[in-house]
Amino acid sequence: MIQRSERLNNVSYDLCGPVYEKAKELELQGHYITKLNIGNPAPFGFDAPPAITQHIIENLHLAQGYSDHKGVLSSREAVKRYYEGKGIANIHVNDICLGNGLSELIMQSVQALLNDGDEVLVPSPDYPLWTAAVRFSGGKAVHYLCDEDSEWFPDVADIKCKISSRTKAIVIINPNNPTGAVYSKELLQELVTLAEEHNLVVFSDEIYDKILYDGTEFISTATLSEDVLFVTFSGLSKNYLAAGFRAGWMLVSGAKHKAAAYIDGLNTLASLRVCSNVPAQLALQVALETPATIHDMVLPAGRLGEQRRISYEKLTAIPGITCVKPKGAFYLFPKIDVKKFDIQDDQQFVLDFLAAEHVLLVNGGGFNWHKPDHFRIVYLPEAKELSRTMDKLGNFLSTYQQGRVISPVDVVL
Repeated sequence: MIQRSERLNNVSYDLCGPVYEKAKELELQGHYITKLNIGNPAPFGFDAPPAITQHIIENLHLAQGYSDHKGVLSSREAVKRYYEGKGIANIHVNDICLGNGLSELIMQSVQALLNDGDEVLVPSPDYPLWTAAVRFSGGKAVHYLCDEDSEWFPDVADIKCKISSRTKAIVIINPNNPTGAVYSKELLQELVTLAEEHNLVVFSDEIYDKILYDGTEFISTATLSEDVLFVTFSGLSKNYLAAGFRAGWMLVSGAKHKAAAYIDGLNTLASLRVCSNVPAQLALQVALETPATIHDMVLPAGRLGEQRRISYEKLTAIPGITCVKPKGAFYLFPKIDVKKFDIQDDQQFVLDFLAAEHVLLVNGGGFNWHKPDHFRIVYLPEAKELSRTMDKLGNFLSTYQQGRVISPVDVVL
């Protein structure tokens, strides 16, 4: 038999994993599935700003050939100006690489750094691509705890205990997916100081840096030191509601003088894929230099602000459910009382809910959380649908005890 690569052992992405596959089976049987599993704005009626799509259409004739392997120069210059406006110092256009979304760039940044057995500090819960990228690159993802009782901020003491001679980098996801936390300047400074003390690369995933609620302030990690090497990531998928365009970027900044070999590795990997898709690259300058429509959406009366409010209020009214109110992104990461509902397996819980109510969630284990007591909700559907969905969850949990047969639908994987 032809076998898959052993590098895929322990590599998973449960946002499109086995529960998602079960949802597709139910769809084929004619059921409508409410998909709260992935942050994909377009299916819920969110459109990219017209200026972006129109610019791509008008300039499509310019996208017929390869671009520079790092990306279209004018677009990289726009990214440079964007980060200079945030206060990141000493940026050169060659410090910026454009990619087919963040996913490609995350993989490249990790692969260029790690040798077999090297360790990377990754938050728990995390966006699971980070753990997958480390493992696929031959490294070990060492998960540091984020503290639910402290608004899901990273536990600095736990991080200190987990740094070893093999630790090469730390991942910071801010604003956070899946918890919606937005980190304070003081916390970020502590993390940056640790990175400086232990010569760690800081991977700063900032894809949601414009999706902020209640006047929450966002600080870009790379503004806090010039003595640490930072790799900062963002793109069009979330802030600009253009996930399918697959247009992302990464910026290398800070202590570049001690990372020449690593930067050369990044350049090699970028050149191997020739270039990222050029039509979407052309949209970057317009996106970054046009006022973002997302700003109005996150206001209390805006669409995302209202959807967050309804989801949070109805969710936390369900007996046995608690949740830290998110300050950024578009996710809730609620806690479920495992004793009340006799939950031993969080994936079975979301499978049971899917079978009973045709709502697709992701269990906390899909985000490398270590207990079966959390799940993630995406609050992108319109307010009325979210309200109905939260009612379905409440009704389901009113009688739920794991292990009971609640539906004739076969939910066994």
